[in-house]
Amino acid sequence: MKIAPLLALSASMLALSAFAANDYSGPLKVGTTAAFAPPLETAVAEAKKQGLKVELVEFTDWTAPNVSVENGDIDVNLFQHKPFLDNANKEGGFHLRPYAPAIINNIGLYSKKHRALDQIPEGGTVAIANDPINGARGLLLLQKAQLITLRPGAGLKSTLDDIESNPKHLKIIEVEAVQLSRSLDEVDLAQGYPHYLRLAKTIDPNDALLFDGLEHPEYVIQFVVRDGHQDDPRLKQFVEIYQHSPVVRARLDEYYGKLYQPGWSQ
Repeated sequence: MKIAPLLALSASMLALSAFAANDYSGPLKVGTTAAFAPPLETAVAEAKKQGLKVELVEFTDWTAPNVSVENGDIDVNLFQHKPFLDNANKEGGFHLRPYAPAIINNIGLYSKKHRALDQIPEGGTVAIANDPINGARGLLLLQKAQLITLRPGAGLKSTLDDIESNPKHLKIIEVEAVQLSRSLDEVDLAQGYPHYLRLAKTIDPNDALLFDGLEHPEYVIQFVVRDGHQDDPRLKQFVEIYQHSPVVRARLDEYYGKLYQPGWSQ
């Protein structure tokens, strides 16, 4: 048996496999969630005018978009910030990387029962996100509101176990982030995402008792791809449209109002 021809054939097959894996000739498939879809739809329409075909795939949860990119079912997703992505890679064994920044949203503390933070009662119920990353963001916001104190250094990885003081003995419950807007009828205070509040129509997204102030640039939402696909020319063109098209910017302004900033300017 001649080894050299076999090795050459094997190398050739690997090269063809790599070429196939990075075949960028078809439509760009972009995964997202309802909170980010409308401005992306505008970007898709603008891309079509430039000869770039883009297919938008909308997911209803925060797990499937990453699984789909990892498996190659879609090319890129847009719904998560880097701390969430880092945790997803760790927990899921994914090979995903941030490609380019999109937007950063305010989140706030909302209530349908009280008009000010000092009205939150002793033993009141507060809802925060149940995933470890966005839950930490909620806890940091409660600390900013001076309702709790967290262990020094806990930061973006804070959990309920990191609460050092809770002077009002608040009952803090964890709720799936996309359902927080629907918890407002049941709790005294809830962490809220303006885009989900807008979709649920439960409260005016501008009426938070406190916003996080965009003080954590780590929470910029990212376009995310599988490692090794960063050279996709379709993606480069689409991100350029999303970030710099005046038509897309007008849609972002219309949809998010004053509760967002372009992440690429952070």
